[in-house]
Amino acid sequence: MSTSPVTSSTDQVSATQAIAQRILSLGQDALAPDIAQVGKQCILDWFGVALNAKHDPLVEILVDQATEDGPGKGASVLGRKGGFSPRQAALINGAMGHAIDYDDAHLAALGHATAAVLPGVLALAEQRHASGEALLRAFVAGYEAMAMAGVYVGQSHYDHGFHGTGTVGAIGAAAACGVLLGQDAPTLARTLGIAATQAAGLKAQFGTMCKPLHAGKASENGLLAAQLAQRGFSGRTDIFECAQGFAQTLGRGETPPESLIKVDGVAHIRDTLFKFDAACYGTHAAIGAARRLQREHGLQAQDIEAVTVTLEASLDRMCNIPKPGSGLEAKFSVRFNVALALAGEDTASPDTYTDEITARPELVQLRDRIQVVPAEPGVQRMSSIVTVRLRDGRQFSASHDTSVPAQDLVAQGEQLLNKFLRLCAPVVGAENAQQLAQSILNIESLKDVAVLADFTR
Repeated sequence: MSTSPVTSSTDQVSATQAIAQRILSLGQDALAPDIAQVGKQCILDWFGVALNAKHDPLVEILVDQATEDGPGKGASVLGRKGGFSPRQAALINGAMGHAIDYDDAHLAALGHATAAVLPGVLALAEQRHASGEALLRAFVAGYEAMAMAGVYVGQSHYDHGFHGTGTVGAIGAAAACGVLLGQDAPTLARTLGIAATQAAGLKAQFGTMCKPLHAGKASENGLLAAQLAQRGFSGRTDIFECAQGFAQTLGRGETPPESLIKVDGVAHIRDTLFKFDAACYGTHAAIGAARRLQREHGLQAQDIEAVTVTLEASLDRMCNIPKPGSGLEAKFSVRFNVALALAGEDTASPDTYTDEITARPELVQLRDRIQVVPAEPGVQRMSSIVTVRLRDGRQFSASHDTSVPAQDLVAQGEQLLNKFLRLCAPVVGAENAQQLAQSILNIESLKDVAVLADFTR
């Protein structure tokens, strides 16, 4: 069987080669303490948001479909008894982890990295009875690959309508699975190529069940890519930079390969942005500014005459559904989220985003008094200004920026643990939630990651 790769004609290091080499170094070298710490925080946060969505309708549909397709073996769907194939588990767990849109985000990765990368490699690790340390290394490497792919393809990829969670997410999932399988550089480059040709996900689906499906498909497609490459399946090894390849077709791809890698060996995962509001990350800056005004000035919804939200222009096509008709759509409406914050509602609770609350008359009336205007060019993408004018003529304004990752990792860890327990304990019980959290936070000591699924049932 021939496995000869189709390569680029240039002798210079290509983008695909740069990504493959960087992935291998992260998969083989000892992780820096802060990188390992953030990696475990990502895994903990993902388990919490995924388990909270255990009974989400979209999850039930995917489980029913997998059951109809036939039983699998080797992997688990979180919170479920019975066997699933690794690909079934990757798809369902991936969608589950993004179902309530409360998982982490990454600007360079153009989406939600953990939700796309972790479920596929977790399923593979469970099937292979891999250690916690092997899973952590592979996950961090896959996260890096997704971010590097996002940097290379560029912001134009996202602005054109592609959802990075589904597209570059497939690259990250494939890389993580390839590292776990112990692939060498040529095989890993082929894995990336097989993943790239499957990559898909459209922003037009925001506010529907298809957005979480993007994360699930990224995980499943990435896992399949690594499995096929391991068996000798052929594919290009220069898929990012070649003619009609990933970057040329889906973005500009103008970033030089050498600039893809973080300086001084710092990994992209260190720039993870965690969510503490259960809505699209593009709404978080406006929520933060509105909440500050509500608390500082004791604002009452009935006293508000008008509100102006200044938002970076590209967010208009991400999270500006003007009149959401469902809880899912409400997560992508900056106007409705500002209304929630000004009314003192709990935007940290997934239970706030229901069809009933979205249609509540007083919130709808306040929502319709909110105007969204584009910020001047050059404004930081995840920043916002909220200005409130009261009926008595007073006016207040506040700004907020959610583009900067936390510097205090200990404090961030405490905040994430509280979030995890709040989301997870009602589903699996307080004792199992505590044991699961401690197992994840000490994941390097696990001899077999399969034990993690046991705490979710």
